[in-house]
Amino acid sequence: MDRRSEPDIPEIRGNGAPGLKKPTDEGARGEVTLQIGGMTCSSCAGRIEKALGKLPGVSSEVNLALNSAHVTFDRDQTSVSKLADTIRSAGYSVADESRSFDIDGMTCANCALRVEKALSKLPGVTEASVNFALERADIHTLPGQVGDADVIAAVEKAGYHAVSRGKSGQENGQDPADQKNPDKSFWWLAASIVLTAPLVAQMIWMYLGVDFHLSPWVELVLATPVQFLIGWRFYRGAWMALRNASANMDVLVALGTSAAYFLSLYNMIVAGHDGQTHLYFEASAAIITLILAGKIMEERAKRGASAAIRELMALRPRRARKLDETKGEIEIDIAQLVIGDTVRVLPGERVPVDGKVSAGESELDESLITGETRPIARVAGDMVVGGAVNGTGRLDVEVTAIGEDTTLSRIIRLVEHAQTGKAPVQKLVDKVSGIFVPVVVLIAMVTFGGWLLFGATMEASIVAAVSVLVIACPCALGLATPTALVAGTGAAAKSGILIRNFDALEQAHNVDTVIFDKTGTLTEGKPTVRDIKPAEGTDEAELLRMVAAVQAASEHPLARAIVNAARKQEIKIPDITDFSSKTGAGVQAKVEDHNVVIGNEAMLADLGIGLPDGDLGSQIADYEGRGQTFILVAIDGRFAGFITLEDRIRASAKQAIADLKARGINSIMLSGDGEDVASYVAEQLGLEEGRGRIRPQDKAREVEKLRKVGRHVAMVGDGINDAPALAAADVGIAMGGGTDVAMETAGITLMRSDPALVEGAIDVSIATRRKIAQNLFWAFGYNVIGVPLAAFGILSPAIAGAAMALSSVSVVSNSLLLRGWKVRGEKP
Repeated sequence: MDRRSEPDIPEIRGNGAPGLKKPTDEGARGEVTLQIGGMTCSSCAGRIEKALGKLPGVSSEVNLALNSAHVTFDRDQTSVSKLADTIRSAGYSVADESRSFDIDGMTCANCALRVEKALSKLPGVTEASVNFALERADIHTLPGQVGDADVIAAVEKAGYHAVSRGKSGQENGQDPADQKNPDKSFWWLAASIVLTAPLVAQMIWMYLGVDFHLSPWVELVLATPVQFLIGWRFYRGAWMALRNASANMDVLVALGTSAAYFLSLYNMIVAGHDGQTHLYFEASAAIITLILAGKIMEERAKRGASAAIRELMALRPRRARKLDETKGEIEIDIAQLVIGDTVRVLPGERVPVDGKVSAGESELDESLITGETRPIARVAGDMVVGGAVNGTGRLDVEVTAIGEDTTLSRIIRLVEHAQTGKAPVQKLVDKVSGIFVPVVVLIAMVTFGGWLLFGATMEASIVAAVSVLVIACPCALGLATPTALVAGTGAAAKSGILIRNFDALEQAHNVDTVIFDKTGTLTEGKPTVRDIKPAEGTDEAELLRMVAAVQAASEHPLARAIVNAARKQEIKIPDITDFSSKTGAGVQAKVEDHNVVIGNEAMLADLGIGLPDGDLGSQIADYEGRGQTFILVAIDGRFAGFITLEDRIRASAKQAIADLKARGINSIMLSGDGEDVASYVAEQLGLEEGRGRIRPQDKAREVEKLRKVGRHVAMVGDGINDAPALAAADVGIAMGGGTDVAMETAGITLMRSDPALVEGAIDVSIATRRKIAQNLFWAFGYNVIGVPLAAFGILSPAIAGAAMALSSVSVVSNSLLLRGWKVRGEKP
């Protein structure tokens, strides 16, 4: 179970006072009581106390009965986050709760790191993660410890603005970035261009040999508002960073442009009104204009990368037509619906909630939810998902799920969770970004001193140092991984592939062996009755009636198939008593005072029921050889016949196996059916291996065996019995038509039951990793090549500023190419 979903509520004590109280910052000692999951005996408690005791300044008392640990610690040496991490490292869980915030004002990866550090210092925060590309912070806290106001205050103190995502418009599908009034930035950019254009034009004229110079005072008048009014955002950001003992891109821009501006002002004053001297007003103004333009393009590109989430959120209708017994059809807010209500969906409208069709028939477009491009027919009794677009028919739908329990809400949560994760390489990038700006400032100082040392003028030395400051770009580094991750997972979601976490994406490209469950994965999971073979003296309809009566008490797919066959023949199914089952063998019950047993040969033998002599065995073998499943029936201790069922192979399964084989990936099928059935299906699909009579626990063992010999295994399944194997595999892939347990266990969920999406999941993993590698290459390349060129005076400050602006835009634009990714064979 995910530790973040645990309902346990910890008791918090501050400074020894009892009750639920938030610790204060007074004094160096702190106290906290953590709720712990996974303890089974006193040795577990001792293990946790021992682990906590290794931390400096920590003492603890672990209570096994209360599943809690009361910890006293030195805040100067240890944080609550370290305490929680230590307990988890010991193999136990710590209950916490999660919340998300939109962060405004970040300009580079260093800003994200600063916000992350500020949030991590809050008492009660066990984990904090800030995504620069999504401008979002996700934190995990001890319940009752940290409120929204505490988080917002910490972010404000760090120099940024935070809004809880529940209040930011994100719940109704509005993109927070769209609420920031981007037109204001465009107006600032337009004003900056108007003021900067004459300065740049003058420089171009000079290169073309035209002898025209603006008055130094005119240059000053044009450059000053660009520097201090339009460029004020950089000064404000730099001040906030320095005030918090940090440094970011704003520091570099403010230092570089200020040096160019004040050098020009100094030269102008020293030379006098009519004196001839070099002025660099056009450089400082051009740098600010170019970086501002780059930031606007970067913001637009980042919104493009996260478009998939917004498209999913836009599917949520705000209103619904509820059918009321007294008032008839009334329009209400979707939040007022409750489970059991009936809503009417007219042609062309979106289905407001998950539900079951109670009346009407139509075709639904579910492409943005499942990736299925063809309309799906829905009739009375069928399930529908919220967000699907209704076709030409009218549907009455009984509500079965609302709010956060709907399929669409779960999809959004899964995609968001994946997009806010961090790739392993991002940890290295974060470390580099943390020291990036100070190192660049040091290089600029060395450049300045080096030029002076080798006889250059003060002016030339400053210009070279300014170029170094403005070409260095920590933004590109910070955007390289998250934008690719956001675009890749978003594109996958649009094709019906939900990647729950980056670990699954990270591992999928290594997969060399795929294990498939059979029923519901490679086959349709909807068996149908093929033959009913009554024994001599037994009527076919009577045999079906008796068997259907017993099977009506079961939810097994084979049981449902038999019940459906009886209903199609309009057979009245009687009630039963004394129902019992034997796992993996069969069931029995009393039907109208007759003892009916349904199962395999072993179950009948255990009950002393003999099979008739003759060719029964060869008949059964013949059916199994054709991929059919059989069940034996006995009534009142006498063999009464058998029924065969067939589960058709999915239309796309054979091609899916062939596509995997073309990639060099081995495919294996494990099934609980008989060996003959498994062999038949494996042969039809071209599988390397197909094995039957495999129990759920055996599937997990098979996964472990393959991993021990060095294979990278993906497990594909849809049922509760597949959950252990899904958890044991390197990559667990659950069919979306399967159980919630399977989908919660797997790292990847396929929203439609199409085996072809398995190759798609592997392919999008490879594509996303490739983009991350390309982005990091460009990000590091810009800085590794650009900084030395600037230091040696090869690049002017204005060109350096343009390169800095373009570096971030190029990285994000490269990530945007992933938005066009599609599953092989899927229409664009």
